[in-house]
Order: sequence, then structure tokens, then C-alpha cells
Amino acid sequence: MAQPLIFHDDRLFPADPTTRGIARELYALVEKLPIISPHGHTDPSWFSTNAPFEDACDLLLAPDHYLYRMLYSQGIALKDLRVPSKEGVPNTDPRKAWKLFASNFHLFRATPSWLWLNYVFSKVFGFQVRLSAETADKYFDEINAQLATDAFRPRALFDRFNIELLATTEGPHESLNHHHAIRDSGWKGRVVTAYRPDAVVDFEDERFGDAMQRFAEVSGHDVYSWAGYLEAHRSRRADFIAAGATSTDHGHPTAATADLSAAESEALFQSLLKGDVTPEKAELFRAQMLTEMAKMSLDDGLVMQIHPGSTRNHNRQLFEAYGRDKGADIPAKTEYVQALRPLLGKLGNDPRLSIILFTLDETTYSRELAPLAGHYPTLKLGPSWWFHDSPEGMMRFREQVTETAGLYNTVGFNDDTRAFLSIPARHDVARRVDSAFLARMVAEHRMDLNEAAETVVDLAYNLPKQAYKLDQPLTATPAAA
Repeated sequence: MAQPLIFHDDRLFPADPTTRGIARELYALVEKLPIISPHGHTDPSWFSTNAPFEDACDLLLAPDHYLYRMLYSQGIALKDLRVPSKEGVPNTDPRKAWKLFASNFHLFRATPSWLWLNYVFSKVFGFQVRLSAETADKYFDEINAQLATDAFRPRALFDRFNIELLATTEGPHESLNHHHAIRDSGWKGRVVTAYRPDAVVDFEDERFGDAMQRFAEVSGHDVYSWAGYLEAHRSRRADFIAAGATSTDHGHPTAATADLSAAESEALFQSLLKGDVTPEKAELFRAQMLTEMAKMSLDDGLVMQIHPGSTRNHNRQLFEAYGRDKGADIPAKTEYVQALRPLLGKLGNDPRLSIILFTLDETTYSRELAPLAGHYPTLKLGPSWWFHDSPEGMMRFREQVTETAGLYNTVGFNDDTRAFLSIPARHDVARRVDSAFLARMVAEHRMDLNEAAETVVDLAYNLPKQAYKLDQPLTATPAAA
């Protein structure tokens, strides 16, 4: 017999009735605020074409590495879930793949994915029974029927979710045609891009050779000379600003920065281009490029996001068959104090520069990140990210950084997702956790209710707008360095 889907209104609020009542009151102030999503990986073509999504499997399961990494850990083959490989989309029947997922939905109990998906099932699609092997066909058919309607096209969902701004992520070697098409369409939804140069910065990235060739073509510069390479970045950053970008994003293996002279940088660049690529040289070049990107941000105003600490493609066999971003990225120990010192020594006291730091290494919260952000005017702390985008992860973040960095050296929440339908669910979790955290402050008489009411709105809405300069026009023609 199908079990009811119960999605309680008090989820994630404290068990103590007094504190829970305060959390409810605070959450009511932010529940319906517009969503600011300043960092994510949704596909801009969804919004440029506004074509209907295909089916439940291809929308909710096959693109979501949070889901299939769990299923893979239980011995389920990715091809049976219709996850695309390097050879393309497998010919697995979508209904069969969905049933396999539904039969194993119990694996997600107590995980963030359970919260996100049941929000989508309950609030977006209106289901009142749980997903299971018994209800798999009902889910598949009803979701597909709704996806075929105009109300479930990407732009309609964007409006329904009350999204004020959504940022995608593109590389300097990639086209911005979909962003131009969105603007030319006359649609009022604000979808912007972010500048992610990793593929043309990291000589150890398997995309590097092809990306550099494309970088040269789209920028019109000689990217194989040091001066031309830097000018190509300036040119593409201006293109991105014209397409709405307010930020850059850097997913380096470590937080290392460097402060080489121009001659040293050029010599290193040319040595790497000639094929003398060692891990040490590749790391030093990535480190120098963070400093170069920071200098460019002083010219054009783009906010820097540094997302270090992921060991990419840990499962080599899976990478060779399926490519990157298939759930095999693993957090690594990450050091910030010495790593950032060259960049901060050069530019860290200039309040015109804004750098948002993220981590997958929670041991750095109170020891390194909070003291750094609590001192340098250039630094802010990004929210709990990726593996820590969870109720417990968010609460650990607040508890460990607030005492040193405060709340206003953080930037609210961003969802960092490819899963479009999960965006309101993820923001709802963040708003509930922040309401619970502040409710405890009020209950313990560490903050009065009026202060908490102001703060919860700031965390949900004002801080991300300020941190990402979403109300500040940037120049699309930065000065040359």
C-alpha cells in the first residue's frame, strides 16, 4: 500500500517548543522572499529556447550527480540510470531507469537529497504519496504529463519559483549565444553568466588544449603569448560583463596564490606551453593566475569566487568512460592562511577587491577562514558548499565562523546546482536553518527578536545582492593592466 508523503511545516526547526516558535516567526519573514541564485550550473539554453523538459528521468535523475553517486555506491550501473557516457545517452528505457531509482529511494533517507526531492515532489508536482517501487509509474506518468504543459516550461517555472536572478557558469572559451538570445527575446527573467577560466588556466585539465584553441578564436587574441593571453582574458571578461556577469569562479585544486614578476610569469607560461608540465609548475601557474584575476577584478569590478579543495575525477575508470562531473569528486584537505598570503599581501587591503572564499574542508572554518575574513576587507565567506550543503553542514558553518567573522562577513546562500527544480528547495532549507540558528540566539538572549528579524532577511536576500554587486553596474570595457 502506498504511504503518504508527509512534508512537515516545522521541518528543520528546533525540537524545543519555545525556540521552535521563534524560528517559525523568523522563517515567516523570509519564506516568500525572491530567490537570489548568484552561483550555479543550470543550462542557459533552457531559458533561451524555453523548450519543454523531456521526462522525469532526463530532468531529475540523469543529470544529478548527488543522486546517481549514491546509487552507484550501492552497485547500480550508471547506464541503467540513463546517465550519459562519452558515447552518448544509453538506450536504457527511461521508465525502467526511473523505476530503478524509485525502488532505491530509501537510500536517500536523512540526506539533503531526500529534503530537496520531496520538496519538488510535494510543492512543485503536488504528490501526496511517497515515491517507491509501488508508485514509480504514477510518478513517472504524472510528472511527464505536467512537463508537457506550458506551466512547466523553464521560464514559467523560473517565474513560479520567484527567482529574481539566476547565474550560470561558462568558460572564456565558450559561446555566450544563449545569454544573448535570452536578452534579445524580451523575456524579463534575469539570467546572467559567471566567468570560469579553469579550462584555460589549468595545464593539467584534460580540456586545456582544445579550450585554448577555442579561447584564441572567440577572443581574437594571441593566447600563446603572455601579453596576448592576459589581454584575451580581459577581452572575454568584458564580454561576460556585457552578458550580465558580476563574478568570476575559480575551482582550483588548492587555494595557492603567487606573486611572480611579469618576466617570471611569462617564462613559466612559455615553459608550460612547450610541454614541460609538472605538477609543481602547473600549481604555480594556477596560483599566479588567481593573482592576475584579482588584479583584473580591480579594473572591471568582477567579484572573485575561489572554490578550492576538490580532488576531481577520483574514480579514473569512471572518468575514462563517462567524463568529468559524474559524482567521483572527493573533498581534500585545504590550507588557506599561507596559500592566500601572496595575493593578500599584494591586494588584500584594497576594499575595491571582493573575494568570496569557499571550502570543502570544514576543519578550516574557525582556525583559518573565519579569522581571515574577520580581518581582510577583501574577503567574505561563501556558504556551506557541495558536500556540506545540508542542514547539519549549514549549522556547523554558522556555529564555527560567526564568533570570529560575524554574520556580515558571509554572503547568504547560493545553491551551486545543475538541478533547476531543486533551487527553491535548497533555498528553503537554508532559510529554515538560518531561522533556527537565529532563534537560538534569541532564546538564549544573545540577540533580540528585532535584530534577528533584520538579520534573517539580510542572510536570505540582502547579503547575496550586496556581495555579488547585483545592483551595481559594472563596466564592460576594463582598463588595461
